[in-house]
Amino acid sequence: MDELHKLTDIMARLRSKNGCPWDKEQTKESLKPYLIEEAYEVLEAIDEDNPEKLKEELGDLLFQIIFHCQLASEKNYFTIDDVIQRISDKIIGRHPHVFGDARFESPEEVRRQWHERKKEEGKFKESILDGIPKCLPALLRSQRLQSRVSKVGFDWEKIEDVFDKVDEELVELRSAVSTGSKKDIEEELGDVLFVLVNISRFAGINAEEALKKTINKFIKRFRYIEKRAQETGRNLSEMSLEEMDKLWEDAKSKGY
Repeated sequence: MDELHKLTDIMARLRSKNGCPWDKEQTKESLKPYLIEEAYEVLEAIDEDNPEKLKEELGDLLFQIIFHCQLASEKNYFTIDDVIQRISDKIIGRHPHVFGDARFESPEEVRRQWHERKKEEGKFKESILDGIPKCLPALLRSQRLQSRVSKVGFDWEKIEDVFDKVDEELVELRSAVSTGSKKDIEEELGDVLFVLVNISRFAGINAEEALKKTINKFIKRFRYIEKRAQETGRNLSEMSLEEMDKLWEDAKSKGY
């Protein structure tokens, strides 16, 4: 806590009369891009399994939290101590099997009571879909929505049923593409993606992580093509698609 309050003192000084001109002009709205960026840099450090980088990026993310707490304290809304107290109370309340006398035998039982606690806290005032952030990446938000409604039985019985739905949606997408209507194509493409997320959920796969890994794989293979082209003194624009496809397959065979 001493180190945490040291950081809050640093933040307060940055925002003081004789502090930093840039920090003094920031608002909670202007800081939003930095908060998102720092969170994604934490994810990147986790993916790279780099403890030193993770330590640094977690610090950067913490600083954003401290920044928002400082802005709130200046308006007498709350302080970092209030934030810590709130999350401490919440975590204790949602773990009665750890901090109380409740007994749960499986992770599923824990998840079920967590959901019930959130209901008791008023998280689902109008809908069971309340509380899922609108700003989540689309694939992750889709999976959260689908998982939430499945808890009340709004779901397919088996994954084969989802594959049938994928086939149905692909037919509709092909039809929309044939019409050339961007509005219809957008709608049907969205339907296909949404159903594919259901497959990932049934398979116990995180759709967002799956796509991210495919993107990273694509980048490695394409950079291999670029490197090989550079080694032969050629520009990619001078190469045929067949030549690039051959290098792509070469990259795959090498484990890229």
